[in-house]
Amino acid sequence: MTPAPRRIAILASLATVLALVLAHSGPAAAQPEPGEALYQSACSACHRSGTMGAPRLGDVAAWGPLIRQGQVKLTAQGWVGIRRMPPRGNADDATLEQFARAVVHLARAGSAKWADPTPEELSRIEREVARLQAAAAKK
Repeated sequence: MTPAPRRIAILASLATVLALVLAHSGPAAAQPEPGEALYQSACSACHRSGTMGAPRLGDVAAWGPLIRQGQVKLTAQGWVGIRRMPPRGNADDATLEQFARAVVHLARAGSAKWADPTPEELSRIEREVARLQAAAAKK
């Protein structure tokens, strides 16, 4: 094979490999956020339509004050129930981590730049949950 056809064959092989890699990896946006599944199965019942005053997914104005409370406080409040939101948003089988990821999903749609909860952050959320529960028990 002469040099030009060899280069063409190599380039064609590289293009084929690249196409296969892209086909199997897909665009990053195609991967759902970790909290999206719980949002779809439980949270969307109220947060899609704004039922009972729930801040709607993507409503930046409604989520702004909630986001400013911080990830730990907002997640803990949702876990124990706040205002007209039932504890865990009626996702009774969800773990705290799953619930926290759903809160992150909602908050990101409302313009928050929150990361998924770390183990340390989950510990802080657990402590805030205990504090909120103790305060509610005193009432």
